[in-house]
Amino acid sequence: MAYDLEEQEQLDEFKAWWKLYGKLLINAALAALLAYAVFQGWTYYKSNQAVAASTQYQELLVTDEKDLKAIQGKSAALMEKYSATPYAGRAALFAAKANYQAGDAKSAKEQLTWTVSHAQETSVAALASLQLANILAEEKDTDGALKLLAAKHDAGFDGLFADLKGDILVGMGKATEAKLAYQEALAKLDPQGKYRALTKQKLESLG
Repeated sequence: MAYDLEEQEQLDEFKAWWKLYGKLLINAALAALLAYAVFQGWTYYKSNQAVAASTQYQELLVTDEKDLKAIQGKSAALMEKYSATPYAGRAALFAAKANYQAGDAKSAKEQLTWTVSHAQETSVAALASLQLANILAEEKDTDGALKLLAAKHDAGFDGLFADLKGDILVGMGKATEAKLAYQEALAKLDPQGKYRALTKQKLESLG
């Protein structure tokens, strides 16, 4: 097929451009396709992980609360295999409660500590911090409990954190500081919630 002079010049320019940038363009396109494939694969993997974790978590929830061995085994499996899902933190929190009620405070503390550091949901981590701080306070580790309560946490739990801080300070004989903590709790707790009424009673009892 014959080309006129202008078409031939355009064709020559394209050939020159392709010689310079063709390989780069092809590599870029392949990289984009590879990135898309990886993304799709990762999304599929995460979805499968979430479904599997959800199924195992539901099995944990219906486990007899007296069967500590089964609870510990199922929660440990979720914590180990599915730590990147929200169900791992929930499972650890569930197991900690079961262990604490059974008198195994050591195991409960280990699971709560794990939850504080690894939970994917800030609310679950906050609940774990509250429970762990409460156990530490019961064991007279007030410094450890107060330090935990002072650490960064979900702001939605500020009221409960301040309330527990007040309880600990009362136990330490620091009534003035406890009053400040309770006042902070009252400012943060839900005005219609049951905890606010209890906090108010505790504050009033300090005079």
